[in-house]
Amino acid sequence: MHDFPRNSNRSENREFVLIERNQIIQLTKQRNFWKLNAIQYLFRKLQQKFNRPVFIMLITRYPPTENNSLRAWSAADEYLLKEVQQNSLDKKAVAIFNDRFGYLGCHLHKCNPWHVSDFKSQQISLELNLKRNGVNVESGKFINPLDSLPELIDIAILSIPKSLDLYRFYLNQISRSMAENGIALCGFMTRHFTPQLLSIAEEYFHDVSQSLAWKKARVLTLKEKKESPAYDAVEEIPFTFSDGGNESLKQYPGVFSSGNVDYATQFLLGNLTIQPDENCILDLASGNGVIARAVQLQKPDTEIHLLDDSYLAIASSKLNLSTGNVHFHWGDSLDEIDDTEFDIVVSNPPFHFEHEVNTEISTALFREVAGRLKPGGRFVCVANKHLGYLPTLKKFFTRASIIKENRKFVIYECKKGGK
Repeated sequence: MHDFPRNSNRSENREFVLIERNQIIQLTKQRNFWKLNAIQYLFRKLQQKFNRPVFIMLITRYPPTENNSLRAWSAADEYLLKEVQQNSLDKKAVAIFNDRFGYLGCHLHKCNPWHVSDFKSQQISLELNLKRNGVNVESGKFINPLDSLPELIDIAILSIPKSLDLYRFYLNQISRSMAENGIALCGFMTRHFTPQLLSIAEEYFHDVSQSLAWKKARVLTLKEKKESPAYDAVEEIPFTFSDGGNESLKQYPGVFSSGNVDYATQFLLGNLTIQPDENCILDLASGNGVIARAVQLQKPDTEIHLLDDSYLAIASSKLNLSTGNVHFHWGDSLDEIDDTEFDIVVSNPPFHFEHEVNTEISTALFREVAGRLKPGGRFVCVANKHLGYLPTLKKFFTRASIIKENRKFVIYECKKGGK
């Protein structure tokens, strides 16, 4: 149960009630009537309980999930909202960082906040949830993580990401954009606490305090910003390609994987050969672009496309593939690319999303790839062996097989008709 933000019209005398999409579906099934009737039923029951008008806010996940245990918000998001409401929001400039499904943005929409999002799916999720609840959002209020906020911020709200490097990156952006007496509220689940959350915050703020635990969540309150320390956001990762050439790959914080090229990708690159007739190639979930760069070294004149949900990933890949017939796409699906069909799609598809393990997005990408290959085209991907993707891949492709495996990883090759 959540009240409207403090600067909203209290005379409306309404209650905020959050209902997840999956909960409504379950209720619908139990009572054997349509979703609309289920929502109307909830309205009636809640209005009877509170004896006043009730507004149900519907917050859903995007992309949608069949896993009923996965929610569209956490207790840390609830705690952040609770702490925000302790502050006057009247005529305050508010910025929300890393709001994965739009829970905070929907609740605080009357503040007209800035939204700083790395993932395109975050932006889509917020827009869908606002629209679902009858609220319009200004497209100009979305800011990518590399851009400066266009005004000084009084209140910054951050859902702390899993990556500590990305956490530092966001705090750097917040401190540079914060008004003199501004505050930052940073939420996290207690099980994800590390002392570095405090030490990193202390690099940017004099006053760092940690709340008591509530519903297994905590909030850091940061005040009295310091002079921002010297900071270089770009990490350099040395890597030796199969042709023996050494390069220093560049990437921004939070991009998979920090510190080194991950072992699954190394295994894939050691067993990837681009055929002479494969001239249009997609690096799917491209990260810093290391796979695309390896392809480019094998066939310098080939047409290469890179697609990733992360803005920072696409920005990183632009640092590593600055020349050639290369096209960059920031998006969470192949719909971001025109009707191009590919001779080969190569991928190390994601299955970790922050602290979640979820293969549904990978499965959706497999389905999309099958529809974008040329006849005879192939899809080559690497994955952890325990994920067991082969039965899923066989649903979407004419042929799917394992072409290489070791103790931990497996490389799949899938083909669509033709040769």
